[in-house]
Amino acid sequence: MKIGVRKLRSKLDQLYSTYNQKQYVDPDPLLFLYNYPDVRNREIAGIIASSLAYGRVPMIMQAVSVVLDKMGPDLRGFIMNADPENIAGMFQNFKYRFATGNHLSAMIMGLKAVIDDYGSLGACFIANQADETDLSEGLARIRTQVLRAGGAGHLLSDPGKTSACKRSHLFLRWMVRKDQVDPGGWPNVPTAALTCPVDAHMFKIGHMLGFTKRRSADGVCAAQITQGFRRICPDDPVKYDFCLTRFGIRDGLDMAQLKRFLKDDDYHV
Repeated sequence: MKIGVRKLRSKLDQLYSTYNQKQYVDPDPLLFLYNYPDVRNREIAGIIASSLAYGRVPMIMQAVSVVLDKMGPDLRGFIMNADPENIAGMFQNFKYRFATGNHLSAMIMGLKAVIDDYGSLGACFIANQADETDLSEGLARIRTQVLRAGGAGHLLSDPGKTSACKRSHLFLRWMVRKDQVDPGGWPNVPTAALTCPVDAHMFKIGHMLGFTKRRSADGVCAAQITQGFRRICPDDPVKYDFCLTRFGIRDGLDMAQLKRFLKDDDYHV
């Protein structure tokens, strides 16, 4: 679908005004971040919730809830007092798809190592982010530091590979953007450098808008879709991610409705 930038921006802004509201968040693991007004706790909730954000949404919500409930309200305090044996015992029966209690325990101890070295995840990210147009360095450093502590396995995607790193970019969206939905917390990271978290829904939307022709949701696809949105909103290319992906996630909102809304007699479909 090819459409003029000005006209598409108007359409997307209508969707943003309508659906970029907290009432449309549920079900979404973003919900968990609202429970943590302290950014040091919120970033921990965010990296845990995003690392488990694959599969069916109800199962994601259940898995994240189990983990965060065990950790208690002070996530940073829990991590800083974490003992490997106690953590392993606490999560020994945890299982979510490919993730085991061993993976989760290793990730928690890895997060402890990051906080020991830098004071917070945000400080680690910013200290290792030299390029304000490419956020992969900061993501890679957090991942490297976490993996040093053990086998967190697939829980943190590798920005050095060819995947879209959807979960990592979702985490960054939550922590960098601040509006009615995204809580923010890392104001020193530019929203202009964010990459769209390309899940199955955004993959379809990217094709619908003509931003990509890729057959798989890989890193090139994510870059192409992001560049498409950057033409619409250069300072915040991920602005429309939440409102667009409600179609297909929320009951009563589907892709057919979205396509009808975006279609116009003047478009070349």
